[in-house]
Amino acid sequence: MLYTSLPVAAQAAFAGLDVATRQRELERCVADLPGGFTTKTIKGRVYWYYQLKTATGSSSQIYLGPDEPPIREFIAAHSDGVRHAGAQAIRSMARAAIEYGCLPIPPAHGRVIDRLGDYGFFRAGGMLVGTHAFIAYQNHFGVSWTGGAMTLDLDFAHAGKNLSIAMQADVAVDTRGALESLQMGFIPVVSQTTYKKPDEPDFDIDFLTSMGRSGDTPVHIRGLNVTLQPLRFMELSLESPMSATLLTRAGTIAVNVPRPERYALHKLIVSQLRPPEMRTKANKDIAQAAHLLDYLLTEDADLVTDIWRDVVGRGKSWECKLRDGFKALERAFPDQKFESRLSAALQE
Repeated sequence: MLYTSLPVAAQAAFAGLDVATRQRELERCVADLPGGFTTKTIKGRVYWYYQLKTATGSSSQIYLGPDEPPIREFIAAHSDGVRHAGAQAIRSMARAAIEYGCLPIPPAHGRVIDRLGDYGFFRAGGMLVGTHAFIAYQNHFGVSWTGGAMTLDLDFAHAGKNLSIAMQADVAVDTRGALESLQMGFIPVVSQTTYKKPDEPDFDIDFLTSMGRSGDTPVHIRGLNVTLQPLRFMELSLESPMSATLLTRAGTIAVNVPRPERYALHKLIVSQLRPPEMRTKANKDIAQAAHLLDYLLTEDADLVTDIWRDVVGRGKSWECKLRDGFKALERAFPDQKFESRLSAALQE
């Protein structure tokens, strides 16, 4: 197996911390604003919003998240006037969870992610993708991966003009201003989609989106003050994101990440797009996919089979890249018998 279970104490600590973090984040959204909760159904999924009247008399809505238990619990608690764990309590809980065995992210990375969260990047539909999402899945599942190389990159993504969730029209997030406010020395490259740190050459920040009719031409989103680099097949990770909690010794950060089954298959596809000089990254893609698929095929194979059929049904290019990536996975991890396990799951 490519993972081991965390101690029960670690799993329990993180479960409580995850709930407290989401409740705290929701409280930050609505605080004591006058208004009420409402829902929208978009592409078959139900999403919650907090609706209030502005000073001019017009209506405004704050996006809260999909219709899932943490959101419903928050709404019930808000109605009862219940207040949840504050920042100091969450900080103590986070340190305890780390001591029990949960995995934190590096402090410098946490500063960047937290600042984007403060500026509303995630509430406006932004996502954290790449290795930091892979780290988040460990604590979410209550496991520890045995591998899956760590990188210093920070990868963020947004659906851009292909928003699947109707955000309020007046949402404005100053993403660039958030990075500048950190005063950590990040400088945008010519395309404006990547920020580099001269004193730490490997510490890059990338902003990504899915490729549309404009090809790979960078797309500037005025409401986010960010320029996104379109990538092929990126939409697989951007569809139906999930909430996640990241750990640092300073506390926790609420983010959006791809669903793990989507992340895993996307990594298989991406591994086949890497040029020869990026073989190390391609190997990391395969390794992360392997760890996730090992867990998912053991614990919830239906998630894998559903998204596998979805990807295969998207066309020849999708299917070929996925199957080629899966063959590379088999070669790299023969002991895991992924082919027989997936075939058995697809036949059920």
